[in-house]
Amino acid sequence: MKAIVGLGNYGKKYEDTRHNIGFITVDSLASEYNIRINKKCNFSLIGKGVIEGEDVIIAKPHTYMNKSGAAVSSIFSDYSLSASDLIVIHDDIDLAVGKVKKKIGGGDAGHRGIRSIIECIATGNFQRIRIGVGRPPEGIEASDYVLSPFHRDELDIINCSIEKAINLVKEIIKNQSSNEQ
Repeated sequence: MKAIVGLGNYGKKYEDTRHNIGFITVDSLASEYNIRINKKCNFSLIGKGVIEGEDVIIAKPHTYMNKSGAAVSSIFSDYSLSASDLIVIHDDIDLAVGKVKKKIGGGDAGHRGIRSIIECIATGNFQRIRIGVGRPPEGIEASDYVLSPFHRDELDIINCSIEKAINLVKEIIKNQSSNEQ
């Protein structure tokens, strides 16, 4: 079983913000596979289903970004998962809007959600899909920037980024499944 966790902040006011690109992406992924993310448990909204022949849990932590580790740790405990079963999708201000990169392991690069997960599961050795949301313009704090919505002219680019991220999730699951056989 794999846990696919989209990072974001819950609540209506955060719905379409840059910081919620993880939530937006897992919602699209779940929709593609007819997985309903509607069960409240493990400090998250979760849905269970199958992607590329693998049982998955798709989760949207309801702990706010900087406490995401509590949700991931709870999911790990309840489903006997390990770091190799985890795929985290999150925003990255160090990547230009439209860039999507896969990363395994490493530090948190200043991302508080990733930092929280690393602290709570005691390792950074898990898959990450980083979706670029761009750097804040001069004079705007990073925290304010990531809590702002995408500009209209960025929406097509972001939709392509979401598709790239979904394809990376499928690729990771396929590769890990074939390596386990």
